[in-house]
Amino acid sequence: MTACIRRRGFITLLGGAAAWPLIARAQEPAMPTIGVLGTASALALSKCTDAFVQRLRALGWIEGRTVAIEYRWAEGRSERYADIAAEFVRLKVDVIVTSGGAVAAVKQATATIPIVFAVANDPLGSGLVASLSRPGGNVTGLSAQQSDLVSKRLELLREVVPGFRQLAIMANVGYPAAVLEMDEVQGTARTFGFEVAKLEIRRPEDIAPAFEALKGPAEVIYVCSDPLVNANRIRINTLALVARLPTIYAQREYVEAGGLMSYGPNFADLFRRSAELVDKVLRGTKPADIPVEQPTKFELVINLKTAKALGLDVPAMLLARADEVIE
Repeated sequence: MTACIRRRGFITLLGGAAAWPLIARAQEPAMPTIGVLGTASALALSKCTDAFVQRLRALGWIEGRTVAIEYRWAEGRSERYADIAAEFVRLKVDVIVTSGGAVAAVKQATATIPIVFAVANDPLGSGLVASLSRPGGNVTGLSAQQSDLVSKRLELLREVVPGFRQLAIMANVGYPAAVLEMDEVQGTARTFGFEVAKLEIRRPEDIAPAFEALKGPAEVIYVCSDPLVNANRIRINTLALVARLPTIYAQREYVEAGGLMSYGPNFADLFRRSAELVDKVLRGTKPADIPVEQPTKFELVINLKTAKALGLDVPAMLLARADEVIE
């Protein structure tokens, strides 16, 4: 009898021990979820998302273990922003990370889920935040300050193409930030004494006709960045090369795809720093109390192969200043 009681007690103890982890796991809080709305393709944004995930990991947020990440890619199609934003709202993600023109669409979709933009042009002027120091609402992030860099890019073009007078500007006029940049380029170009021709596009099918319509004596082309242009950067660079037009951009990806030059913030670094803002949000800080940050790393990238194809001699001093020269 005593042996039976002891055995029964032993079995009960084993059952309790086996059940305890199940109870403990059931009581564990669910992992927070980050929704990432990529404006371009996964491939085009791979360096940026890699930098973002690596910094999250360093801060203790390990994908699949301490945090879940849901990725959605707009593939350069701005009409997809609203649908992806709505999906994240339905999924009840804990924070949404995005960039560029998608920020406004996400903000329109939710006033409660925190939003962190890794890159945004003029977030104050576009109404994304109430102020840079105290954004208010549910949005914060990092500003690219693209318009502030326009004169620097035009000066770089003058170093490679000294004495040029005719400037073409290409921009997706369906993308508000690109329109702002185009206006800034046009205004700055006039202070330099340049003549300006605008190439306005809205969809991929507009790109080739825009170049064909450029019958005037344009000598260089300034291309305003946006997801549509990013998705079609190889086509744009090919047509510019055929037209013998040196190009300048804001991002290195365009130069890696055959453009002549780029000067602007290091976008991978902006995504890396956005992970630090996400960390603050996940630990309880409200976006309204997280100041919008400015770029700290800028890079000049030159494609020497493209320069040679255009018959340009890039000054040695400019090459020495470049962060990267592609040969």
